[in-house]
Amino acid sequence: MTVGRNRNWLSRSLSAIASSAAVLFAVNPGAAMASQEAIAYRMQDPDLRLPPIGAPEDFLPPEEILPEGELEGPTAPRNKPAARIELNISERRVYLYLDDEVETSYPVAVGKSGWETPTGEFQVMHMAVDPTWENPWTGELIPPGPSSPIGRAVIVFHELGDDWIAFHGTPNEELIGQAVSHGCVRMRNEDILSLYEKVNPGTPVVVVP
Repeated sequence: MTVGRNRNWLSRSLSAIASSAAVLFAVNPGAAMASQEAIAYRMQDPDLRLPPIGAPEDFLPPEEILPEGELEGPTAPRNKPAARIELNISERRVYLYLDDEVETSYPVAVGKSGWETPTGEFQVMHMAVDPTWENPWTGELIPPGPSSPIGRAVIVFHELGDDWIAFHGTPNEELIGQAVSHGCVRMRNEDILSLYEKVNPGTPVVVVP
C-alpha cells in the first residue's frame, strides 16, 4: 500500500484489501475528520454584514457560560469503557473485552497463506468511517458504498513496512470465516461499525495463532 501524507487524508496503505494491498482512505464529512472538499475555502458572501466597532451584540447570539467541567449536547466527550481487542486466528474470531470481561465477539476472515495476519501485541493506530479506496495501479478512487473493498469502516492496528494491517469491512461477507486476505482482518460491515463504536486510538490489540 502506498503511503500518502496529506494532512486532510488518512493516507497510509492497508494490507489485504480485496485484490490489492494498497489503500487510501479519508473520512467523509460528519465523521472524525473532514475531507478536503469539506474544508475547501468558499467565496465570501457579498451580502455578509459586519457589526460596527463596539456593537457586536447586535449580531452575536447570546452566550451561555456553563460551569467548568459541564458540557452538554454534541460537544460533550464520549467516554468509552477500557477496551481490549483479541483476535484468535485459528478460531477466525475477534473478541472485544470491556473492563477485562468479554463483551462480544465477531467472526472474521484473516490472511491467506503467504500473507498471514501478523501475531503479537499491537494497538489501534488510526480509525476511519466510510473510507475512500484508491486503486494503487490505476489511481481510481472508489467512494464509500456497497462496492467499496474496505467496507464501512477501518481500524488500523499495525504498520508492516510501507503497509498497514487493519480490521475493516467488506462487500464479500460470504468469505467471512476463511483465510482469504492479504493480512488484514475482514469483518461484516455491521460488525466493524459496532467494534468502531467501542474502541479508540491506543486500544490494545492482541493477535494469537
